[in-house]
Amino acid sequence: MRRDKPIRIAIIGGGCAGVAAAFELSRPEHDQKFDVTIYQQGWRLGGKGASGRGDADRIEEHGLHVWMGFYENAFRLLRECYAELGRDPRRHRFADWRDAFVSEPTFGVMERSNRGDWIPWLAFFPPEKGLPGDPLTESNPFSITSYMLRVFNLLGSLLMAADENHSVSSLDTPPRATAHRSTAEEAVASLTRLATLGLLATTGGLVEALNLAQLAIATAWGPEITPVSRLIEQVAVGARSQLEALLNRDDSARRVWAVVDILLAIVVGIMRFGLLTDPRGFDAIDEYDCREWLAINGASERSLNSAHINGNYDLPFGYQDGDYRRPRISAGQAIRGSMRMFFTYRGALFWKMRAGMGDVVFAPFYEALKRRGVKFKFFHRLTNVEFSDPATLTTGKRGYVRALRFDVQAEIEGGGEYQPLVDVRGVGCWPAVPHYDQLVDGERKRTEGCNFESHWDGRAVGVRTLKVTNDFDFVVLAVGLAEIPYVCRELIGRDPRWRDMVTHCHTVATQSFQIWMKEDIEQLAPLTQTTISGFVQPFDTWADMRQLLVEESWPEMPRALAYFCSALPEAELPPDREDPGYLARCREIVRQNAIRFLNRDVGKLWPGAVNEKGFRWELLVAPPSHAPITANGEDRFESQFWTANVNPTDRYCAALPGTLRYRISPLDNTYDNLTLAGDWTDCGFNEGCVEAAVMSGRLAAHALSGLPKLEEIVGYDHP
Repeated sequence: MRRDKPIRIAIIGGGCAGVAAAFELSRPEHDQKFDVTIYQQGWRLGGKGASGRGDADRIEEHGLHVWMGFYENAFRLLRECYAELGRDPRRHRFADWRDAFVSEPTFGVMERSNRGDWIPWLAFFPPEKGLPGDPLTESNPFSITSYMLRVFNLLGSLLMAADENHSVSSLDTPPRATAHRSTAEEAVASLTRLATLGLLATTGGLVEALNLAQLAIATAWGPEITPVSRLIEQVAVGARSQLEALLNRDDSARRVWAVVDILLAIVVGIMRFGLLTDPRGFDAIDEYDCREWLAINGASERSLNSAHINGNYDLPFGYQDGDYRRPRISAGQAIRGSMRMFFTYRGALFWKMRAGMGDVVFAPFYEALKRRGVKFKFFHRLTNVEFSDPATLTTGKRGYVRALRFDVQAEIEGGGEYQPLVDVRGVGCWPAVPHYDQLVDGERKRTEGCNFESHWDGRAVGVRTLKVTNDFDFVVLAVGLAEIPYVCRELIGRDPRWRDMVTHCHTVATQSFQIWMKEDIEQLAPLTQTTISGFVQPFDTWADMRQLLVEESWPEMPRALAYFCSALPEAELPPDREDPGYLARCREIVRQNAIRFLNRDVGKLWPGAVNEKGFRWELLVAPPSHAPITANGEDRFESQFWTANVNPTDRYCAALPGTLRYRISPLDNTYDNLTLAGDWTDCGFNEGCVEAAVMSGRLAAHALSGLPKLEEIVGYDHP
């Protein structure tokens, strides 16, 4: 039976976490129990994933956004969204989610060869069964035991491939144990026999030992794990001894050595630290940096400085304060992330969008949520979350949010509802600038250069205060972590846990740029379409995004589109963060970084893009508003797109060692009517990415409604 008075939910922030929470709370199963409103600063949804259409309908992103094949929660909700919209494929080119994404099976890192030059190390990852978001089978692929079994399989394959007496084709079918063993005790006994007879010095013996270790791990319980752990360390010693010869063969063999060495360290570390039986799982090793933990468990210095490990820091911006000299990432989260990335993907390792993230993710969610009755209040910048006075609370009563204060950045002409999207050949997209014609005094705001998304542009036309019971019942705080000190001053002042969270959990500024070029990537470099990390700083990560060009409206289409991104060192940022010119100065730093990178470093990646003077600036293609380009040399970069992500809501939450325990969970019920959502919360995958944000949003919805059930939040394995 429908309630006369629904529960009013105020969601602050329209990024992945806020949208996921709204999607869950507005499901038909709730029978309109919740009246949901999203309050959003500026004119568009998306948070760190926001994108806009600029000149020539250019897709302009906050950074490089690629979805991974293990994003089970994110894909599940997006697939449901597309199914709910029921778009006609005859009229809409993004009718189904598969129309909006293209699989990319190739991933690479840049590494130094034995000669000292930079070479790409590209790997093809074959499609795995199913698609991300499909129902899971009965076996849980996100358990440490499951990861271990996959690692043993891969180690066996690599050992066989590395042995010159075996063909690489054996990668597909690593040999199994020669006889059936039904118990861990029997497997341990056989392992012991192999070690005693010295058979771990042969490839065949090692592969047999790995198969036996698989069986032991799959069937061992409690004290039976201890002898398995000791024997696995012996297997690791034998494998490293066998592979020593690879170091001096060639680059390919050296890569195999590095991967095997790291995998062995992970296996030994999981056993040595008792992670199979520790209820904290990978969180038990959060205090260690990833390289530090791998070294403790036997990884060589050469492997620790390999391209594979460098990429492990580059992809999640794993540098404290953005300083490239201080690579730091929690061992627990780094290993968890690697295991999920390589061993649980479905369909493809990477999935690239066929348009901007705003176009194929946030616009469909906006349309679906509008149909469900979710309301959107754009141009609302949160300034303070006001809490109850502890002195007024009776014994046993929890504190609560009593008011939300906003600066209203703009009013809508006629008092109507802001219509945020723009049509690009039948697809609803977010524009790169707001619809000034819908705003009161819009032309003046355009002329004055109002930046509604800048933390340092405090212009407002009014103030709005929402009061508990009058305007809202519950709050989902889905702003970025770096925004918390500005909007939760009272709470930080009185609650040590919140104070610890904002003190110990650091954020990182990031930088990115996009360039459109006249020549194909294949003309510039011996590369196919891929994503590559582990390159020089700045801009250590690059992606070939040519698939987006057909979605843009060029008089003459460019032949190549490339995105670059990296952390932005705090030392490079100007010290004064209290004035409106701060963001412009940060953008200038990124512009200079990009020009210097193109002149000095991109030739190591694209040899054909440079000449004796540096980057071939004539390669760049400008949109019509810039054409014809009369500038020469570096000035031609002005026609491209770049961004400095220094706004508090745009900053990336780093998974630094020893900090994850300070994150607060969306399930925390310390306050009566408040829950959190964001990739910075304790959500089960504590790393800044789409999947973490969606998991957090789903957890926030569970905290308020009991749905989705925790077991339905894929990969949420916290006790």
